[in-house]
Amino acid sequence: MGFELDDYIEAGAKLRREFFKKYEDKIYRVAEKICEAFERKNAIFLFGNGGSASDAMHIAAEFVNRFTCDRAAWPAIALGTNISNLTSISNDTAFDFTFKRELEALAKAGDVAIGISTSGKSKNVLLALDAARKLDLYVIGFSGRDGGDMPPLCHECFTVPSNHTPLIQEIHITLGHVLCAIVEEMLVAKTE
Repeated sequence: MGFELDDYIEAGAKLRREFFKKYEDKIYRVAEKICEAFERKNAIFLFGNGGSASDAMHIAAEFVNRFTCDRAAWPAIALGTNISNLTSISNDTAFDFTFKRELEALAKAGDVAIGISTSGKSKNVLLALDAARKLDLYVIGFSGRDGGDMPPLCHECFTVPSNHTPLIQEIHITLGHVLCAIVEEMLVAKTE
């Protein structure tokens, strides 16, 4: 049993086509909500662990700086990047509360929360999603497998139906790029 490049590429392409076909309408709905938040001067908070943390930072950077064109900067923050916050919360309380505590400190009603977990079972992501709902944020989940425990905590949850973490992550970052592209197109068109 070895790695077969063609099989991997084909499985990823098939999963990607099916995912974006299934969620096309939901993607546009979420993009509209993100646009509305930016127009109100609200922010997006993104969070996840491991590769999902990297995706959160990557997507935040696309919103803050630029994706495909020069335009105004939009407020997007990847949680868990302040090492003092991360270590003090983990040490004094528990790692499970890292994102929740940062949201409680930084978020306000009308903001957007995007939690990313390939399993849908990351405790610190779930606690933050629950806190985001209580803080009156618009809550979005990027999950995998069967969605885990994320869907009931989210206004919208995008679940990649695969047990293969790398393929789930590839769809998640593509979804982040797609949302950035749609939001950028919608908001830049309004300012021209």
